[in-house]
Amino acid sequence: MKAFLDTSVMVAAFWADHADHEASLKVLAAANPANTSCSAHSLAELYATLTKLPVRPAIPPEQVILFIEDLPRHLTLIRLDEADCLSAVRQLADRKQTGGLIYDALLLSCARKSKAKAIYTYNLKHFRELAPDLAPIIRIP
Repeated sequence: MKAFLDTSVMVAAFWADHADHEASLKVLAAANPANTSCSAHSLAELYATLTKLPVRPAIPPEQVILFIEDLPRHLTLIRLDEADCLSAVRQLADRKQTGGLIYDALLLSCARKSKAKAIYTYNLKHFRELAPDLAPIIRIP
């Protein structure tokens, strides 16, 4: 099955103290580039999130980059072009949706582009709100 991983799933897979670590790690461990993808911009989101988690001790950037650099061995990175990005922004504007939802909309554009049959996220509410047609395949690990 073609799966798409939201950044939230990869954060949980990396951070051993996350409540959903086991389930997320299981999904990531089963991933390979032929059957699983993520957004290329999730690499930046991962770095930003993991290096600023309010945990002690803090997760050092050197450890985070090792994880991020290993991801392409497990996942196909999906990139959006200018038309894809403008389409996502236009859809939000047309629906009068604002703010940070654009980042979830971009992730969903990547999931569509990957032709995912399952979209894994811990942000069910926003993903299903933004893509009701994909709701049946949007799930938690």
